[in-house]
Amino acid sequence: MSAHPALPLIPLPEAKAGELARLVDGLDSSSLWWLSGYAAGLASQPGNGVARAVSAALAKDPVTAPRLSVVYGSQTGNAKRLAEQFAQKAEASGLQVRLLRADAYPTRELKAERLLVVVISTQGDGEPPDDARGFVDFVLGKRAPELKELRFGVLGLGDSSYPQFCEIGRALDARLAELGATRLLDRADADVDVERVAKPWAERALQLAREQVKSTAPLATVTPLRPAAAATWSREKPFGAEVIANQRLTGRGSDKDIRHIELSLEGSGLSYEPGDALGLWPRNPPALVDAVIDLLRLDANTPVRVDETTQPLRLWLSEQRELTRLTRPLIAQHAALAGSAELNRLLSPDHAAQLKKLLADYQVIDLLRAYPATWSAEELVAALRPLTPRLYSIASSQKAVGDEAHLTVAHVAYDAFGSTHWGAASHYLARQEEAGRVPVFIEHNERFRLPRDPSRDVIMIGPGTGVAPFRGFVQERAAVGATGRNWLLFGNPHFRSDFLYQLEWQDALKRGHLAQLDLAFSRDQEKKVYVQHHIGTHGAQLYRWLEDGAHMYVCGDATRMAKDVHAALIEVAVTHGGKTAEDALAYVNQLQQQGRYARDVY
Repeated sequence: MSAHPALPLIPLPEAKAGELARLVDGLDSSSLWWLSGYAAGLASQPGNGVARAVSAALAKDPVTAPRLSVVYGSQTGNAKRLAEQFAQKAEASGLQVRLLRADAYPTRELKAERLLVVVISTQGDGEPPDDARGFVDFVLGKRAPELKELRFGVLGLGDSSYPQFCEIGRALDARLAELGATRLLDRADADVDVERVAKPWAERALQLAREQVKSTAPLATVTPLRPAAAATWSREKPFGAEVIANQRLTGRGSDKDIRHIELSLEGSGLSYEPGDALGLWPRNPPALVDAVIDLLRLDANTPVRVDETTQPLRLWLSEQRELTRLTRPLIAQHAALAGSAELNRLLSPDHAAQLKKLLADYQVIDLLRAYPATWSAEELVAALRPLTPRLYSIASSQKAVGDEAHLTVAHVAYDAFGSTHWGAASHYLARQEEAGRVPVFIEHNERFRLPRDPSRDVIMIGPGTGVAPFRGFVQERAAVGATGRNWLLFGNPHFRSDFLYQLEWQDALKRGHLAQLDLAFSRDQEKKVYVQHHIGTHGAQLYRWLEDGAHMYVCGDATRMAKDVHAALIEVAVTHGGKTAEDALAYVNQLQQQGRYARDVY
């Protein structure tokens, strides 16, 4: 959380100002938004009515006080950002609002809701974000109540390069209606260019919410306690960070090219905490841009107008449009231009598996080569998805490195279908030389935070580049003199070539900044060994740590590793906690709800 406004600016007695500082210390943005609306409501009470209003409000069922509940589930921060913007505008328009992250929403209160907006993302192939699993399970499950008096709206966020695009938003929308609730407005599904869909949907939702509230009670006049200061640098206005180091971490003979990249934030005023991510606006590989233009026989200098912007085709394809990720809408449009029965067949519901493979294996250039069609420059730019920022877990602590941010980046470069393929962001970073500048911003991640109590033990599971945030965790814990133990489980294919930050971890062990380091080099023996196997091997110890209050963190691949680690953790609770499978699952879910089991997976 950023620093609070200086207390002398607050017109309160010194003692009250101190109480206020203690009250807001540690609150996340959701809690602060709710508190601001609550205080504004109290301000409208005449004279001594404020004290009576406090007592009355606390005595009521908490769900009856807010007029509108805004609940969000977010993995990368987009849903959180949109929900906060919506809540802020709703409050400014006179609505009483409470904004809650899905894992903080008291599900027992759902039956009493009258007006609800849900902003939720879908991860990978139809999975809810980690902070919304409990909420989604409750709404979709048998315990969900009838909701005949509820009016609701759902904004789904997703990525159309996955077959089950916005599946969680769709499922929640359908289930709430099934429970008897009435749609305030139709669900909207936003792709990675979220603003195009989210902005008009939010404007319409706010208008309808105001009409709904106005029909039952007059709107309040809300005066914000203090206008929020706009950040100097943001997603929309990134900072040009200087590259001060670009070093290869993997050794000769490795199949991986993993880089340690150091960026200077000097002069930006940007700050971050361990667990946060750095957002990067990438540029497409020049060779790929040239290949697309040449293949379609287009002129790179052709001016193309989209909305109010006109610029050359090459600039659109270099800096504004996705070329390394394929999407279903693009396939559908290309199938029509190519007259391809094969592509149309893949788009049918009974060929979902084949479509999923095509989306995973092909880039735009592969589709254009495999199924020739004629595109104009204007059609192509309109059909391609806007280029979006990539998020990288920050691999440093500002207490240790000052005005710098370090990244651990796997350079994606491979041969397929007869040509070299790259990842847009990783290749852009890998090509950077020292003194070059890249556009970045900070994406805060309150769900992935070190425990406030420095005496708590910490278990960190991060194979491959998933180790990045834990480098920052260990630096931070050393800098603040935390007394809790740090246990790292790391894995990669080979000890000799893929042991990332080897000297740093060995030094941390010597200094006592790491209490335990367990390594899983999967290809160094006949039988593959992964980090989840170490969870089973050290299950009794891991369970004791958790029972003693340890916090556990997982970072890395969501499709296999994170699922295997999750399953291994449940098995530990069965084997060493003496629990049934059902109770073990509930135990792990409780750890997540308590914030003692956090995941940053992708």
